[in-house]
Amino acid sequence: MQVGSQVKSWSNSVGRLDQIHQTFAISSPVCSTLRVTPEVFASRYSMTAGRGLIRLSQPIFVLEDDTDIARLVQLNLEAAGFETRIFHTPVNLIPDAERHLPALFLLDIMVPGGDGLDVCRRLRNHNGLSTVPIIFLTARASENDRVLGLELGADDYITKPFSTRELVARVKAVLRRFERPGSATVISFEDVIIDASAMQLKVRGELTTTTATEFRLLDYLARHPGRVFSRDHLLDAVWGDARFVTPRSVDVYVRRIREKIEIDPEDPRYLKTVRGAGYRFELPKGE
Repeated sequence: MQVGSQVKSWSNSVGRLDQIHQTFAISSPVCSTLRVTPEVFASRYSMTAGRGLIRLSQPIFVLEDDTDIARLVQLNLEAAGFETRIFHTPVNLIPDAERHLPALFLLDIMVPGGDGLDVCRRLRNHNGLSTVPIIFLTARASENDRVLGLELGADDYITKPFSTRELVARVKAVLRRFERPGSATVISFEDVIIDASAMQLKVRGELTTTTATEFRLLDYLARHPGRVFSRDHLLDAVWGDARFVTPRSVDVYVRRIREKIEIDPEDPRYLKTVRGAGYRFELPKGE
């Protein structure tokens, strides 16, 4: 969809972003994927004469109780063009995110007055915020901690101490991963619909929440039915250069996907394990 050409036709209504929101929410992942309100849409985009719709800086919400680390993170993210809001406790983070939708959450785990893991869990169960990417930035560096973060729905996991250049690079990488898949076709079989253009999954008639990474993995596998992919191949295809992920990470995401699309995740019909090789997606016969 040529966003700019449609916006020009409304050049006499520059201030009416609510009208644009209502139109785009039907056909554009800008609104439909994130389920944004007109107010949030206005905070993310600006309309200028002759230039169409302009993307403003992406807001990142940072939960970090250490003042020095928070200042360092904010300085480097803003130097990279992001808008940054710092929260030293989780008390106001979710209410503020409901009013001003962030592009990404950067969460410490050990913070006063709460727990970053619990915040992640609440975000993934929140209808309006469940699709926003989450990165943990924490001193807890064990593999079990990383796996737990994945199981709760995190998209990346950065341990302290960290390189500020790597932090910015991985924020950008996760946001790129959040973008819709290249193919805009819909895959439909039995009671499952995978709509890449809107990044939406429907199972048995119900819209099913997925993280961006879960959707990309499911979409990739479903578009190559019958092929066996090793865990290393899937890491390269879906995660790219994300360093925290391991072959075990793929297993975690496969389990999460099975819980969403399979009637019996312990005896999957679609997403099969091939022992010693990896995973294969099987479409029902005749599809």
